[in-house]
Amino acid sequence: MSTHRAPSFLTGQADYDRSETAAETYDRNWNEVLQELRVLQTGTQILTGFLLALAFQPAFADLSPGQRALYLVLVVLSVLSAVIALAPVALHRLLFRRGVKDVIVGYGHAALLGALGIVSVLLVGVVGFVFHVVAGFTPACIVAGLLGLLLLVLWVWVPVVVRRNRPADDDADDDGDEEEGGQPSNSTRT
Repeated sequence: MSTHRAPSFLTGQADYDRSETAAETYDRNWNEVLQELRVLQTGTQILTGFLLALAFQPAFADLSPGQRALYLVLVVLSVLSAVIALAPVALHRLLFRRGVKDVIVGYGHAALLGALGIVSVLLVGVVGFVFHVVAGFTPACIVAGLLGLLLLVLWVWVPVVVRRNRPADDDADDDGDEEEGGQPSNSTRT
């Protein structure tokens, strides 16, 4: 008779043990940051292209001054999210082989959190903008509000709940491989 174990994200019990050096931890964390950057950049590039193409459509002339102002804010947010999301790559390039991957990974983490915050506002804004143009102000407010709530639940509440369900000694890092202060368990710098 086989026993079924609940997934580790539900129980808070990690079902793996990593035995890696600090350098390997930073390399793995940097690779994870890069992968997250790729996902974020793809979505941001699609939104930016959509927004930039709108200005050259004949119906753009029919937008109210308020809609045009919202459109310009959305373009700025879109470009700002791209700049922030690419900042860790620029930092990595400038600090390449300087032995500070810990700084680069920490900076990448902070930049991704900032970019995700901006992208969440951008997503709500774009959907609100489209609904405002197509269906009017009230439907735009309802749909944008619902999307904002969904983003808060999926991007904030769920991660907080999952993190709180983890054992206290694993709280320093998403992978449970850092001690207090954000340093890997064996503190060799790369």
